Amino acid sequence: MSLVGRLAYVTGAASGIGRATCQCLAREGATIVAVDKSAPSLLQTIESLPSVAQPHMQIPLSVENKQSIESSLDKVLRAYSAPPTIVVNAAGITRDNFIGKLSEEDFMEVLDVNLKGTFLVIKTFANALVSHKVNEASIINIGSVVARFGNIGQANYCASKAGVDLLAKVASKEYGKFGIRVNNIVPGFIATPMTAAVPEKVRDKFVPLIPLGRFGQPEEVAEVIAFLASRKSSYINGASIEVTGGF
Repeated sequence: MSLVGRLAYVTGAASGIGRATCQCLAREGATIVAVDKSAPSLLQTIESLPSVAQPHMQIPLSVENKQSIESSLDKVLRAYSAPPTIVVNAAGITRDNFIGKLSEEDFMEVLDVNLKGTFLVIKTFANALVSHKVNEASIINIGSVVARFGNIGQANYCASKAGVDLLAKVASKEYGKFGIRVNNIVPGFIATPMTAAVPEKVRDKFVPLIPLGRFGQPEEVAEVIAFLASRKSSYINGASIEVTGGF
């Protein structure tokens, strides 16, 4: 599953699934552009990557900011003279609360980062791929299994991830004719800093519902992302692939 010579732009790269994705793609030979709000953690991600032909890059930014996304594209084009042919939207946040107590600010912040941020990245980089006449590329969104059935206390997160799923399906139809595939990964309960923030007694309630009997690891999601980034998945477009342990 060689990705040698490919350039990958990964949001949410400072930790969790984003960091594991950077490591997995770099292992397969891709050059990584690691993107996240946390500059110190981004540096840790970059330092964990194997060397490849072209140097990796880190860009601290907020994905919900249009100017930041467009500026990051300019930096990539100046550094590598071409847009990335692998784009992974792994940035995401939670602001959990019951609907009756959920503030408008917390509701909108989650939608801004998770959904609007994904939209801005897709639009900016897919359009760049089209204008540069790149006819083979893969964009991968990170959704969530809770977007399928809802989860108490996560109205904002569930809504945002449901939107991410359908955003991928629409983008796959609009950009497929340009050779740009857009797919959605649907992780279940994965051992990341985000799930670590959930009280242990709540996490423990979900384990018996998972046929494999455990939370997944970020690397197990990253391996599927690497497959979707590669030519081995060349006819997969507009799909939502569950990585849930059977949940």
